Formats: sequence, structure tokens, C-alpha cells
Amino acid sequence: MKIFPRPRIVVSKCLEFDHCRYDGEIIRDELVDRLKECSELLPICPEMEIGLGVPRNPVRIVSTEDGSLRLVQPASEQDVTAKMHAFGAGFIKEIGTVEGYILKSRSPSCGIKDVRVYNPAGRLLHGKGVGLFGQMVLSDLNVAAVEDEGRLRNFRLREHFLITVFSLAAFRIARNAGTIKQLVDYHSANKYLFMAYNQSVLKLMGSIVANHRHLPLEEVLLQYEQQLGRLLQKPPRCTSFINALMHEYGYFSKYLNSQEKEFFLQSLEQFRQWKIPLSVPLHLIKSYVLRFDNEYLRHQTIFEPYPLQLVTISDSGMGRRL
Repeated sequence: MKIFPRPRIVVSKCLEFDHCRYDGEIIRDELVDRLKECSELLPICPEMEIGLGVPRNPVRIVSTEDGSLRLVQPASEQDVTAKMHAFGAGFIKEIGTVEGYILKSRSPSCGIKDVRVYNPAGRLLHGKGVGLFGQMVLSDLNVAAVEDEGRLRNFRLREHFLITVFSLAAFRIARNAGTIKQLVDYHSANKYLFMAYNQSVLKLMGSIVANHRHLPLEEVLLQYEQQLGRLLQKPPRCTSFINALMHEYGYFSKYLNSQEKEFFLQSLEQFRQWKIPLSVPLHLIKSYVLRFDNEYLRHQTIFEPYPLQLVTISDSGMGRRL
């Protein structure tokens, strides 16, 4: 069984951890629950951290006459904007390296999109915004994966999030080892997964690892990490994944008979047309890896980029649109 590093993920505490929602409720979330076994979850409730109790009167985002956004509690007439800014800045500074955030959707503190915005009179405005703490997290350039639990119900977004946090966690281990060999091994194992994301950035990352300019290791690691964050910014396209699979197929095509070749290429075309999930051509390639005992490809992360226990049965269906 493959052993994965445990990504550090900040999670809104109301998701599976505590009855700290404004109404005293706890929100059940299947993904967060399953992540407990294979990651280091760091629960936080910004509203409780700034002194608001449970249960509490709701807070809301208010757009003032000068266009600035404030976090206020209408029932008590409190403006807690400064408290939230102070807490958020301190938290982000002190938390250290994290690979991702899972924040409560549409929350005036944690929401990362579609947060209701009101005018000073309490009327709901047409535009929607971002929660104050959520905005600070999104502005932190050191974090590559930020999502809310609502968006993570979408398979494509969920898979991208999981690939990102587990890839970053593995890089953290390689970086902390402090040797070029660890970086080379990491880059080699992720070659085809990263190719499926962005072949151009993969090539640039390869040049950084080669270090033809003989830069200090710390500079090499910093440049590599910057490009890794760039590569993982958004989910890969279907055509990019097909390109990566074709490169792997090239290892075996000369050993396959005409019917096997035709079947594999038909599978790729069916995947391109969304008639079958990615798992079909991916498992065909894995079968060739085992059949022809290709040690290099056997350890490629593209075949299992995150723990299988995080995959649900519905994930094998047509929701896998890349």
C-alpha cells in the first residue's frame, strides 16, 4: 500500500469538528470526515476567535457609502472588522506551512465567493462578495489550494484540490530533506501527473532541477516551489491528460498487437467525448506497466495521486470531467 504524506489543511471548525455555527449547529461533511484519517486538519472558527459566542447573532458583510466592506453584527451594532483583520493576519503568520484550506461556503467571515453583501440600511445588494477572513486567505500567496465545502462537492474541483494538497505535502517532505536527490526523485515520480497539468511548466521545472547555472540548493527549491504553485493553479484539461497518457503509451506501443492498440486509442477517444471516465484509459496504461514490468512508470503518481480512501463510488462515473 502506498504511503502518502499528511497534508496540513485548515478547516472551518463548524465542518465536522464543533457546534460553533452561529445557531449552535455542526455541519456534517463527508470529505472532511474522510480527510481526518490521512491528513492533519487544523480547525478554526474566526468568529469565535474574535470573541463572538455560540449561539450568536449573525454577522454580515456591509458595503458602506464610501465602498468599503465592513463585518458587522446588526443586532448588537458591533463592527468587528478590525478584530477580524487582526485575527486573520496573526493566524496566517503563525500557522506556518499549510497545503490548503476548506472554508465554510457563503460565510461572511470564511466564504470565498457568493457571500451576501448588504447596504447600511440592511438591504441585500445585487452583488456578492467574499468573507473577510476568506479574503485574507485568498490573498496569501503561499497557499495554493483554497476551497469551500460546497464547491468540493463537484468532482472535478474536489479531485484537483486533493491532487494539489497531496502534491504540495510531498514537496514539503522533499524540500525539508535538504538534498537535490530528494527533489530529483520528487520531480521524477510526478512527471506524468505534472505533464497532465501543464507540459510547458513541467519542462521549466525540469530545467530548474537540472540546475545548469549551479545555483544554491535553497534558490533551486524556491524557484521550483514557485513553478509548482503555478502548475497547480487550476484543474487540467482533458486534452492535457490525453497527452500525458499518450507519452506513457509510447513505452508499450511496440509490444502491443493491432487490436490492443486500437482498443486503447478508442478508449482515449471515448474519454475525449466524455463517454467513459478517465479511470478506463488510466487503468489500461497501469495494466501495461505491470505486464511489461516497467519500474519507472510503476511509481508514477498519476496512477494514484492521493489515497484511494478519499474516492467515493460515484467518482468513477461521468463526473470526472477534466
